[in-house]
Amino acid sequence: MKAVIIAAGQGTRLRARAPSKPLAEVAGVPLIERVAGCAAAAGATGLLVVTGYRAEPLEAFLPELAARTRLAVETVRNEEWARPNGLSALLAAERLAEPFLLLMADHLFDPAIARDLAVGARPGAALTLAVDRNLHNPDLDMDDATKVRTDGGRIVAIGKSLADYDAVDTGVFWATPALAAAIRADLESGGEGSLSGAVGLLGAEGRADARDISGRWWIDVDDEAALLRAEDALTKQEHRPISGRRDG
Repeated sequence: MKAVIIAAGQGTRLRARAPSKPLAEVAGVPLIERVAGCAAAAGATGLLVVTGYRAEPLEAFLPELAARTRLAVETVRNEEWARPNGLSALLAAERLAEPFLLLMADHLFDPAIARDLAVGARPGAALTLAVDRNLHNPDLDMDDATKVRTDGGRIVAIGKSLADYDAVDTGVFWATPALAAAIRADLESGGEGSLSGAVGLLGAEGRADARDISGRWWIDVDDEAALLRAEDALTKQEHRPISGRRDG
């Protein structure tokens, strides 16, 4: 199973920690290494990392990441990293012929979330998104969160400015290569090529599923406050498996 990690964005709110957000350390381990550890614990056997902003130092770090996680690591560079993240997902999805995990370089999560997505995907679904229906989750930044409206187990609307919603996007997807076609369709219809735009199109076709993971740990490490909350969580015994590092 391949895991795609989108690591192309600028991450200005963590600039004080590191010039490259994926390399910002959380309790002594770079964010992207922690995400890679989550992916490995979920069953991933290889990574495809999409780089962009300050790609060189991140790409220079990836062989070290591969050695520590014992995962094969490939890269693809998004030269248009300032545009919506769907373009990064498109570059990756076009290279893959099988379903894959789609992850964000700044979202940490309980690996069981990703394992369950991979095992329980509905035949015919183009993607399944892990969503949190606990809108009072203390780790949520609702001003920045991507909101999701569902009907049963299907996604019917998604977006940061969505007014009517019942869940929040965790940034953990089980996707098929059909995602690439949806991103291209969004661009062709005048959209910006965002991941949410493509998910919205698939939702309108009944091909985007939502899996509720309420009660399981995840966090979007998007600013200093979130990083400190993540560090606090990672010091507790129940979250130690998300360390990202392995012995040997």
